[in-house]
Amino acid sequence: MGIFDFFKKDKKGSDSPMENVKLAVIYYSSTGTNYQMAQWAKEGAEAAGAEVKVLKVPELAPQAAVESNPAWKAHLDATKDVPEVTNDDLEWADAIIFSMPTRFGNLPGQMKQFLDTTGGLWFNGKLVNKVVSGMSSANNPHGGQEATVKALYTSMMHWGAIIAAPGYTDAVQFTSGGNPYGVSVTVDQEGNMQEDVQEAVKHQAKRTVTIASWVKQGQQ
Repeated sequence: MGIFDFFKKDKKGSDSPMENVKLAVIYYSSTGTNYQMAQWAKEGAEAAGAEVKVLKVPELAPQAAVESNPAWKAHLDATKDVPEVTNDDLEWADAIIFSMPTRFGNLPGQMKQFLDTTGGLWFNGKLVNKVVSGMSSANNPHGGQEATVKALYTSMMHWGAIIAAPGYTDAVQFTSGGNPYGVSVTVDQEGNMQEDVQEAVKHQAKRTVTIASWVKQGQQ
């Protein structure tokens, strides 16, 4: 059995049951890249049998900044009906995928602000053993995507969450923009993704809910 085969079966050798896994895909996106990745994650997880919510973190930028960038304003208008995440969504979820652009190799303020509201859940042990994974984007190939995902994982360690990094658990990781930390993508000045990461995102989502199903079975 090769490394890719191990993750295709559960402990009993059959396909992992994921019908009862609840996944929250939480994203921040200014012009649409991470929203698109969130949608691909939803597709991948639903294909594996999970129940999925796509949720955005609140926008904190001044309206003047948004208005100054037509693509930013257009994306906010197009996604105005996407529900904003709350701490109740974190309690509901068995697994969480975060997707966000990098800001100087770190989390964008919008995502960090939301994570800073989770202290009450953390204190009461409500985030322990959540299965989590992260994705990111930037405007150049080495613009901080991987550092951003790893910065997210630092907070997840404080939660006591279980990090479901994709590693090299599928051949798509070598051919579709995947990396061992979490999908990262480069976006040009016109907003076009420079790598084809759709299948890597779907694999990461399936892996996340698969691990969440194992955790959930073990807790029953």
